[in-house]
Amino acid sequence: MKSEILVIKLSDLDNVAVVPHAKGLQKGTTLDDELIVQEYIPMGHKVAITDILKGESIIRYGQKIATADDDIKAGQWVNEHKISLPVPPDLDSILYVKPTVQKTEPLEGYTFEGYKNNDGSVGTKNLLAISNSVQCVAGLTEFVVKKIKKELLPKYPNVDGVVGLNHSYGCGVAINAPGAIVPIRTLKNIALNPNFGGHALVIGLGCEKLRPESIVNNASDDTSIFYMQSESNEGFMAIVDDVMSLAEKHLEALNERKRVTCPASDLVVGMQCGGSDAFSGITANPAAGFAADLIVRAGGSVMFSEVTEVRDAIHLLIPRAVDEEVADALKREMLWYDDYLKLGQADRSANTSPGNKRGGLSTIVEKALGSIVKSGTSPIVDVLGPGEKIRKKGLNFAATPAGDFVCGTLQLASGMNMHVFMTGRGTPYGLAEVPVIKVSTNSVLSKRWFDLIDLDAGEIATGAKSIEEMGWELFKMILDVASGKMQVAADKLELHNDLVLFNPGPLT
Repeated sequence: MKSEILVIKLSDLDNVAVVPHAKGLQKGTTLDDELIVQEYIPMGHKVAITDILKGESIIRYGQKIATADDDIKAGQWVNEHKISLPVPPDLDSILYVKPTVQKTEPLEGYTFEGYKNNDGSVGTKNLLAISNSVQCVAGLTEFVVKKIKKELLPKYPNVDGVVGLNHSYGCGVAINAPGAIVPIRTLKNIALNPNFGGHALVIGLGCEKLRPESIVNNASDDTSIFYMQSESNEGFMAIVDDVMSLAEKHLEALNERKRVTCPASDLVVGMQCGGSDAFSGITANPAAGFAADLIVRAGGSVMFSEVTEVRDAIHLLIPRAVDEEVADALKREMLWYDDYLKLGQADRSANTSPGNKRGGLSTIVEKALGSIVKSGTSPIVDVLGPGEKIRKKGLNFAATPAGDFVCGTLQLASGMNMHVFMTGRGTPYGLAEVPVIKVSTNSVLSKRWFDLIDLDAGEIATGAKSIEEMGWELFKMILDVASGKMQVAADKLELHNDLVLFNPGPLT
């Protein structure tokens, strides 16, 4: 049978194309008047558009994503069972040449309503955050958070909420091991997130290795430290009453904060994708990348992350570094993670999940090439180690593992005040600490999860909207959410994930 159904090819070099249709392509469907589909191919998966011989490269995005294990005929399904993973780019062989930077017009006049902080940062929420120094007190923190929400928050209408920053660190760990710097600085920097207004309330147990004082750099009127083992309290409720008193002091101060007009240059946006599919690099990630470029043009800051999801595309990122120091830092983070995976007797192929493969992503190389698109085209101005605080305006690479919750936690520590999360397979991922805009890569997911997804980038695949149009829509949505004018689905439904620290250090 003949059909007008099209497939998506992103480069003239590609020898595979992606099926965009919800029902897939049926065997016998004719493409381009001559190519006949040889077998059923599901939505998001790849069809060979030329004959590919055994040992030849599978090309998508104009880049090699795999090698054919056997001959593949034009019209056949190209999936993970027919191909092998190529070696990653050799870091030593990637030479840095300072790029000729194309000057872009500054984007002026865009603002949002945010909460200014004394350190110059700007919040998009006004939250009381309760940190803790050890997992032992997580139960107390949860108990107090519930009690504050019920008994105190109604008295302070300008405070958006209270969050408990529970984690699994603090004791039973090698606190002085080199790897311990990662979780410790992560906890320190999370306490400084712009959405917490500079008010730190830290609960400790009393006997832990990680002392509460090490989480907050300077004790001040905006800092409170409470030890659960204090001998001055008789009984659990006396302990709770003391924490409630400290919390109320901070709520009174936070309630005085008001939204004021801030330039878009005060945005610090974390870009992340999870539950990715073959459309990630076609729709949502390119739209996010376009929005990222707009934020940078407006003088703001953008972070992209996920080391294993950029490792196989690092040769495309190093030429975008502003100088050789940044290029070397990119290589250094890739090498560190290569060694980390070897230590755990794993490799980068472990990243690609069963859901990724069901969504058409056959290899980590294909996934990486689609993942980096969310960084846009701006120069990379800095590289942050895991949990480091952002230092420079512009596009930053914040090195993190690719796991959604760990990446989000580390970007939170780096200082993001807005989060954009792209998904193709679907995830209820959300953070209580920052607004999370969820962008679907395909309209099938967006329609099925109509009350979980904030923006449908699948319209790009159907031709209803261009990447540029969707990028502008996302940029304006970021401003609206940052201003409190729009509430994201995760916040409406109170779907919020726990923080998950990255701890490469040993347990004792």
